[in-house]
Amino acid sequence: MNKKKIKIKTKRTLIKMILKPLINNPKLTKEIFVRDENNKKLKVHSIVERPLTLYLNEQEIVTMMTICDYPKYLAIGYLLNQNMLKKNDKITSVDYDEEISTVVVRTKIKTNYEEKLKKKTLTSGCAQGTVFGDIMEEFEEIKLSKTAKIKASWMIKLLKEINTTPSLYLKARAIHGCVLCKKDKVQVYMEDVGRHNAVDKIAGYMYKHSITPVDKIFYTTGRLTSEMIIKTVKMRIPILMSRNGFTSWGVELAKKSNLTLIGRTKGKRFIVLSGIQRIIYDSK
Repeated sequence: MNKKKIKIKTKRTLIKMILKPLINNPKLTKEIFVRDENNKKLKVHSIVERPLTLYLNEQEIVTMMTICDYPKYLAIGYLLNQNMLKKNDKITSVDYDEEISTVVVRTKIKTNYEEKLKKKTLTSGCAQGTVFGDIMEEFEEIKLSKTAKIKASWMIKLLKEINTTPSLYLKARAIHGCVLCKKDKVQVYMEDVGRHNAVDKIAGYMYKHSITPVDKIFYTTGRLTSEMIIKTVKMRIPILMSRNGFTSWGVELAKKSNLTLIGRTKGKRFIVLSGIQRIIYDSK
């Protein structure tokens, strides 16, 4: 009697990345000719950065150097992370004019940040990051989720996906990336010439689409500086990881805010700088 082998097909649930680098957008890179150490002529890609002036209602806030792939998300995220836009503020419109490189965010309530703009601190962020004094007052009051967890196996899987996803970094280098993740899945991958721009674009996306931060993991290719910690906490994301190093003040702020901070992630290796209670060591 011949026994037939029955193949059982199982459905695999694939969660696609919501937003990923726009590697085929011709406005983000351009080809240039260079010569190498052997005087050989080469054609390479270079990142195109542009100035973008942000207005909040009638007031000019800042001019940023950016790749201008998601100017509206960048504008909203910047205002949120600088305390110029509150979570409950009603945005009536966001208009981007490519010809004059300007984005205007309009709110229902009139705003005036003339005095605040005089009290800014330049940070270590690429493309000149800025933090305003009153941010630290709110920073100390934010409570991050105590139930959030991250498995070591998730980190390994996330790093592999992030490092192999086609990106402007792989195409042209000279750019930072920030990634919003949930468990072992990459959800939003943003790039920009300044890491703080990439962070702000994700913050703007989360605000626009009402994405809850309590169960999210944030990844950056940049250093874990005070600015990165402040912005991650401001976004209420409980876990921040990077393939890069860290500063002493960044670690101090992470401990103060109960943020899980993970640095020097590579392959299966990583070091936990704060918030070890959220780590589940499940890989060997």
